[in-house]
Amino acid sequence: MVKNILSTIGAIVVLAVVYAGITYGGMMSKVSSLDPKAMGYYMEMFNKVLETGNSAEAMVRKVKINDDVSTEDVIDNLNSMASDNNFLVVGDSKMSINESIKTGGKRYIRIIHFCAPSIAEQFIDFSEAFGAFMPCRILIVEDDKGDRWLYTMSMELMLHGGKPLPPEMMKMATTVRDLMYGMMDAAATDGDYEPDEED
Repeated sequence: MVKNILSTIGAIVVLAVVYAGITYGGMMSKVSSLDPKAMGYYMEMFNKVLETGNSAEAMVRKVKINDDVSTEDVIDNLNSMASDNNFLVVGDSKMSINESIKTGGKRYIRIIHFCAPSIAEQFIDFSEAFGAFMPCRILIVEDDKGDRWLYTMSMELMLHGGKPLPPEMMKMATTVRDLMYGMMDAAATDGDYEPDEED
């Protein structure tokens, strides 16, 4: 009887090992085909979800607007920097503006949409799914304390989340990411955006 039990346990263990080998062996081979930075960014996103309990927080980049920078200057600077870098303003969603929680009104909410059509077209040709993330957007929003923030989608997974992008596409995607992030940083501080020479 003991022999039969041990044989059964042994068979179960062997089956479990085979199953794990088939399941996770195939998974690991797929993971190895991804961009080398992919798993690091996925873990970073997952850790943010664990920390905040909010999946949206894990997928955005945000920058606090300096108190001495007016909202109007932020908008003017974003539009100006976009124009200077051949980035079109293709939309302006004025959801709740010209009021402020600090003055007893509604929170300020505005979304400006940007696009580089030639780049967008190439990415949609590569995969139509990229179109769901277009155009690039920057949210200007006031929080419940009256502080103002700039939000945009974190673009690291677009660049590195799947199989490596072709070099020319990676260069274009990096240029767009750096421009969006640089515009946010500069507008929030009333500073200047200076693109890298390689951009």
